Amino acid sequence: MKKILNYLLIFVLVAAIGAGSFAVFNATFKEESVYALSKYGSTGSEVKKIQKVLKSLGYYTGSVDGIYGTKTKKAVTQFQRDCALTADGICGPKTLLYLGLSDDGGSGYSSQDVNLLAKVISAEARGESYEGQVAVGAVILNRVAHPSFPDTVSGVVYQNGAFSCVNDSNWYQPVADSAKRAAQDAINGWDPSGGAVYYYNPEKTSNKWIRSRTVVKVIGHHYFCI
Repeated sequence: MKKILNYLLIFVLVAAIGAGSFAVFNATFKEESVYALSKYGSTGSEVKKIQKVLKSLGYYTGSVDGIYGTKTKKAVTQFQRDCALTADGICGPKTLLYLGLSDDGGSGYSSQDVNLLAKVISAEARGESYEGQVAVGAVILNRVAHPSFPDTVSGVVYQNGAFSCVNDSNWYQPVADSAKRAAQDAINGWDPSGGAVYYYNPEKTSNKWIRSRTVVKVIGHHYFCI
């Protein structure tokens, strides 16, 4: 009887260890699945999206074939360098966010907010670099979050005297595709402005008050300040 009980005890222990090992393996597998990355050798629809965006930004010159080859990796690496990201050629969550391909994670902004943000970016930052366009969008969102400004995108944009573009011809021009992507990037959390709530072009304004603000970043023709 004692021998039988010992066998039963060993069986239970082995079963428990096996179940635990399976649980650990399963959890690890799920973890890796959640954080699956597009990298050299990857294929599929996400790779096509990456190639399409990189192509529109001038980084990628190959065909949009959904194959993450040498040209795609090289384009991703250069994009990462320009955005001060880790230049490993792998499209992880942060690189996807900077490309505008990351889910907004329930940001709370409506499609109307995104469209209005894109419209302002297109009108205010026409001719600026992509980073400069995202930075303009980020300033608007920083104002939404700031207690001294209205707490909606429309409230910030249409606040009296806030953005001159709403009263000039630029407002009625077609919204640039890059501005649409920049709006989504800003909503996804990319803030090249360094947390700024103001910006100005020193070549176009002589306003002493805005020039007295602390400049935290200069991108293209815009000085971003707090």
